[in-house]
Amino acid sequence: MSAPILDVRNLQAGYGDSRVLFDVSLSVHPGEVVTLMGRNGMGKTTTIKTVLGMLKASAGAIRIDGTDMAGKPSYRVAQAGLGLVPEGRQVFPTLTVEENLVATAARRAGSAWTLRTVYGLFPRLEERRRNLGTQLSGGEQQMLAIGRALMTNPKLLILDEATEGLAPLIRAEIWSCLEGLKSHGQAILVVDKTVSALERLADRHVVIEKGNTVWTGTSEELAADPTVKARFLST
Repeated sequence: MSAPILDVRNLQAGYGDSRVLFDVSLSVHPGEVVTLMGRNGMGKTTTIKTVLGMLKASAGAIRIDGTDMAGKPSYRVAQAGLGLVPEGRQVFPTLTVEENLVATAARRAGSAWTLRTVYGLFPRLEERRRNLGTQLSGGEQQMLAIGRALMTNPKLLILDEATEGLAPLIRAEIWSCLEGLKSHGQAILVVDKTVSALERLADRHVVIEKGNTVWTGTSEELAADPTVKARFLST
């Protein structure tokens, strides 16, 4: 297997005097889809914020293509090839769909994502390209958030709560989109509560509990070990 795009080892982080992450380790290789799973409040979003430089790690390593990025600012992490679809979508409300997409565009060697290819993935965005971010439905905003992240031409696409708050039909559309991205070799790290969909999509799973990595394995291994879901994923 090739070297990982993202390699996180023994990560620790928190907010002020409150420690949230105690020992989180995970990796994502080129073309691989990996999930970060766990119950609410176990540290998934904190892990993503720390990886992306939004929160400073107190210990551990965060390597992107072998370079330690712990402590580096968010823009440096983005330049290194990580693209985020944030929880809550956070589209720019006073910009049009097309302006949202163009605002984040970045060219890299072998870049695949342009306005044309994003509109090809999400035809609805092209139909709404002159609408403001505030004039979109929740599902359309999520499509825009994914398209905006893709316009950075990321080596690794990170989605925090990929289908949170979306109607079932829109969720299915988002999962289909991610399956399409996977088939084209896009590396993805995804957080979501829909375990059945994650099992179908992902190559590997990382489960965290109280700020610690407690289990890693394939979808086949997760399906064969019901105690993992009962202990760490049930609400």
